[in-house]
Amino acid sequence: MCWRRAARSRPARIKVRIFRHFDDVPAACRGAVAAIGNFDGVHRGHRALIAEAKAQADARGAPLAVLSFEPHPQEYFRPSPESFRLTPLRTKARLLADLGVDALFALTFDGDMARRSPDDFVQNVLVAGLGISGVVVGHDFEFGQKRAGNLTTLSDMGKTEGFTVTAFDTVTASGDEKISSTLIRQLLRQAKPEEAARLLGHAWAVEARVEHGDARGRKMGFPTANMHLGHCLAPAFGVYAVRVAILDGDRVVARHDGVANFGIRPMYQVQVPLLETHLFDFDGDLYGKYLSVELIRYIRPEAKFPSLDALIAQIAADAVKAREILKKTA
Repeated sequence: MCWRRAARSRPARIKVRIFRHFDDVPAACRGAVAAIGNFDGVHRGHRALIAEAKAQADARGAPLAVLSFEPHPQEYFRPSPESFRLTPLRTKARLLADLGVDALFALTFDGDMARRSPDDFVQNVLVAGLGISGVVVGHDFEFGQKRAGNLTTLSDMGKTEGFTVTAFDTVTASGDEKISSTLIRQLLRQAKPEEAARLLGHAWAVEARVEHGDARGRKMGFPTANMHLGHCLAPAFGVYAVRVAILDGDRVVARHDGVANFGIRPMYQVQVPLLETHLFDFDGDLYGKYLSVELIRYIRPEAKFPSLDALIAQIAADAVKAREILKKTA
């Protein structure tokens, strides 16, 4: 259940509660201060906005909530076979839990939600449904059908309906560089995971279940955990130095450094891009387990080799390079 906070203290964090609908929120989770946005990536700008909401929630002894939508509105209005998401729901919930968020209102975005007027959204979703006591939004926030509502609309309705509205300024990384999910996606597609991490405030990771593969890696002396990205952004094809967390639900049970290849394996031409990760100093069965694979540094593009021996030699060299990179990377 959600909890009410004391002004200067809070109990140990529990798993964030996820609500997919606004009409099933228990009394203990009402009265929350909610940060509203898509928060794809949960980057440094998002974290600063959520920190402001947390400060208000702590001061009021209220729950801290994040209000987002699933699917992402862009996926609804402009569907594409290629996913752009930095953080699917499961990953986003884990990152938000680490920030002390009590409730994630991941409301279903469908035709009914898209057609809601600004007044309808405020009165029926925010007030009657979620019972929020305050919201924190970006200064360019827009909402309601055809984005008819803006910050002024929300502030005026907040005064009428009895909740506070705080506009949060855009966070920049250095100079006038705006931190945005769009820029982070671009950096990952350009094989710059370390630059993406600088804007995120954490390494970008792929979280997925390990699937059975063709066991070629094991036969070559480099067993791999094979993962399809699913509803997740596809970064640049190639080889990466990675850090891997083995998950049991939301709990990390082990961590390992490793080296990973993402792509179509030019020598074998798989149809769907695959993330193949070799964990250093690990001997065990990972099939069916969830891994979080953090991309730390790009090593090289995918390549086709003249022979199996040449491929094995390159994998060994990649592993050595990855160990060197990770040893120097905090």
